[in-house]
Amino acid sequence: MLCFLKGMAFVPFLLVTWSSAAFIISYVVAVLSGHVNPFLPYISDTGTTPPESGIFGFMINFSAFLGAATMYTRYKIVEKQNQTSYFSTPVFNLVSLVLGLVGCIGMGIVANFQELAVPVVHDGGALLAFVCGVVYTLLQSIISYKSCPQWNSLLTCHIRMAISAISCAAVVPSILFTFVSC
Repeated sequence: MLCFLKGMAFVPFLLVTWSSAAFIISYVVAVLSGHVNPFLPYISDTGTTPPESGIFGFMINFSAFLGAATMYTRYKIVEKQNQTSYFSTPVFNLVSLVLGLVGCIGMGIVANFQELAVPVVHDGGALLAFVCGVVYTLLQSIISYKSCPQWNSLLTCHIRMAISAISCAAVVPSILFTFVSC
């Protein structure tokens, strides 16, 4: 049933590598073009004017696709593990997938609606991506704890929960800043 998942372990690696490259390449092009200050610019500022806006948009759209592929793969893996040894309701896994995919749609919105052209839409997409992404990581951490020790080590669960906690702590100022700036 899951034969299409063979070899899919490269997708999360590609997601991280491609996303990092998206930010770095658009930053370098924006700095070399003189469009941003080289000292810690806002990520979206590095993708607001051509040519970096096209690079940023294309690469972040592909990152959103890779994120969706990674989340769907994780969904199918958890679904199969849950069939073998029931540890969580399937609805919990499905809700996690849907929230993750909504976060990927938010990434697509960020990529396609530049900050200076349509700031409300851009910020809404960023908010969607960040909030849904954080909730996704939190739900996946809970699923990991529920499937422990058969499918995950306790250390893996703790690491996932630490990442979720840091993400939650980081998203709160982002939400406040978004509402203050509007």
